[in-house]
Amino acid sequence: MCEKINKVNGWLSKVFGDQPVPQFEVNTRTVEVLYQLAQASEARCSNTALLIEDLKQKASEYQADGAHLQDVLLQGVGLSGASLSKPAADYLSALVDNAMVLGVRDSSLGSFMPAVNNLTNELMEAEKSNRRLERELGALRKRLGATLVLRGNLQEDINKTSKSQAVEGAKAEERLLDMNFVTAKGKELSHRREKSEAELLSRNMDKSITHQAIVQLSEEVSVLKKEIIPLKKKLGPYMDLSPSPYLAQVKIEEAKRELAALDSQLEMNVDFK
Repeated sequence: MCEKINKVNGWLSKVFGDQPVPQFEVNTRTVEVLYQLAQASEARCSNTALLIEDLKQKASEYQADGAHLQDVLLQGVGLSGASLSKPAADYLSALVDNAMVLGVRDSSLGSFMPAVNNLTNELMEAEKSNRRLERELGALRKRLGATLVLRGNLQEDINKTSKSQAVEGAKAEERLLDMNFVTAKGKELSHRREKSEAELLSRNMDKSITHQAIVQLSEEVSVLKKEIIPLKKKLGPYMDLSPSPYLAQVKIEEAKRELAALDSQLEMNVDFK
């Protein structure tokens, strides 16, 4: 762990140079990430250095080849760069520029043709890729338009929902106020009822004259009235019989006594009510 921290600190010092290294939290994860970055950076710097050395070596080789060719031209043909005419010097300069652009080692036709073919193939691939990218761009524009429309609709729905929520919130607050009022009123009425009941108890009021007792008596009277109806119907046929039969007289007397008892109870209940 200490070795990794030292390597990370050394790498950060090289990266920031004279500037101070920013503060960071030192823990296992940050040290591990920075250590991996340091290794990757050192590997890339090493590869870059090797590439630079290779380019320097090639440049030295090209310079040596150029000097050799100048010596050959000067000694064998007697030509030099200063002795060429302006059109020839321009052609030679253009040939050199083309060779550098194409990245060929020399200016021979065997080097130029493959390089031109490669550039042609790259141009065709670039045009094909460009057409594909244009199609994708068109599709993305359509999607973007649809997305913008959807975004507008969603924003409108959000605005409507916000307004609806505000209205519902106001209604809920009003209902809460009403509920609080009703609750307070209910407590007040309950307190008044308890106070009234206490006063009635202190005055020794008969519970039989309360509203609940009267309602109960009324219900009992209704039940008795319903019970009398079938008895009256049962007594009806005996009222039309001749008084001579002894058995009919007995039944009539029993029915009359039952009816009288029910009437008496009904009258007592009605008078009590």
